[in-house]
Amino acid sequence: MADTSPRVHATRAPTLNDVAQLAGVSMATASKAVNGRAEVAEKTRRRVLAAASEIGFTPNGLAQSLVTGRTKTVGLLTSDLEGRFVLPILMGAEDAFGSGEISVLLCDARGDRIRENYHLKALLNRRVDGIIVVGRSTDPRNSLGQQLPVPVVYAYAPSDDPRDQSLAPDNHAGGRLAVEHLISVGRRRIVHITGDPGYAAAQDRAAGFKEGMAAAGLTPVDEVMFGSWTEGWGRDATAVLLQRHPDIDGFVCGSDQIARGALETLRDFGRSVPEDVAVIGYDNWEVLATNSRPELTSIDCTLQGLGRQAAKRIFEALDGAPVAGGTELFLPKLVIRGSTIASR
Repeated sequence: MADTSPRVHATRAPTLNDVAQLAGVSMATASKAVNGRAEVAEKTRRRVLAAASEIGFTPNGLAQSLVTGRTKTVGLLTSDLEGRFVLPILMGAEDAFGSGEISVLLCDARGDRIRENYHLKALLNRRVDGIIVVGRSTDPRNSLGQQLPVPVVYAYAPSDDPRDQSLAPDNHAGGRLAVEHLISVGRRRIVHITGDPGYAAAQDRAAGFKEGMAAAGLTPVDEVMFGSWTEGWGRDATAVLLQRHPDIDGFVCGSDQIARGALETLRDFGRSVPEDVAVIGYDNWEVLATNSRPELTSIDCTLQGLGRQAAKRIFEALDGAPVAGGTELFLPKLVIRGSTIASR
């Protein structure tokens, strides 16, 4: 029997017509199948896709965008590309978009509103299907407005407009989780050292700390110590607190850097960690936490998961789901290491 399947010339890229001939369907049906249209029976779709794979046919991106109205590109607009909190979010979002065969256009506004507006216009001119806006802190940021033609999700820094869809780490829950862990390992005389009081993260973590102490029927040994997000502040604040209250047995620290400073001062004061005093940090910055001695127990904001969730919200909006306004809080997790539980 003669072979009637189409032959693609070596110098010519395979076309949709070649796919249609090999699959035994019309051009219209082949087009609907490769573009994921619902009007094609599943058995036919599989036959068309198998034919396309056999001859190495790749759909033309521009042609697909004309059919579907989508460009399969999404913008990631950040204000702090070098920030260690931003990068995990971007990685999580990019992973999710990559699995959906969506290209990502990354723009860094460097904290400048004029530059941000320029990048926004550039992304819209490229007809992106959606935009994720990633902030540099958990403080609310200005909304891009309600007139944009594509879905927008704000990640880490929530929008100040409740009509927008935002995702942010639950720092209040994280503060409570930290103190609950110390209480669970037998600590009762506990203090909290944290960062800049002008940051929402510092205030939220402190509120969670106080709530956790109150729920256990405990009173903090001293007032919350606000300062900076540095090891130096952790060292200084720990020294002050130990001089005031030598019997402290637990430190909840608002960042891993602060916790590293606390560990150093406790060592200088001759206190053994975790036998005499337990210390917990925040952010789970692994380069710090795993190189501390002992290794540092910490609260992980699960930022890569937050990025993936932001991408999921974009996918849902593109599929027609209504935009849920307000801020969705993303729960943290506890990562236990040697600074709160002695190794056996």
